[in-house]
Amino acid sequence: MRWTYLCPHCGAMLNPDETVILVGQHGDTRILLGFHPEPGTYRAYLPPGADVIEGTVWEFSCPLCHASLVTDVAPELCALDMLTSGKRLRVYFSRMAGEQATFVVSAEGLVERYGHDLQRHSLDIFEHV
Repeated sequence: MRWTYLCPHCGAMLNPDETVILVGQHGDTRILLGFHPEPGTYRAYLPPGADVIEGTVWEFSCPLCHASLVTDVAPELCALDMLTSGKRLRVYFSRMAGEQATFVVSAEGLVERYGHDLQRHSLDIFEHV
């Protein structure tokens, strides 16, 4: 496993295998979702019968401590901690279904960014994270 994802609140590992598991909620719909762990790979795994409509905004939370993953610095993004190559980083990702915008941030600032919807988000927020 090249990436280990942790809840930024309780520190629980969220990808016991290669899939990052989160609780997703939109309106009355509440489901477990799986995400590909590689930043910039926008593949989601849904339960049978679940439907995610492009453009809908989702609330994501930790499946263990139930804390919201929505960030204070940018409410349109969620965040997870990531361990890779001995470094601890924070990964910010869009809450909007179908939007491809991911930002990897270290204590020093923005490290990487991925997705064709990056322009919808100000990079200024990562100067003070």
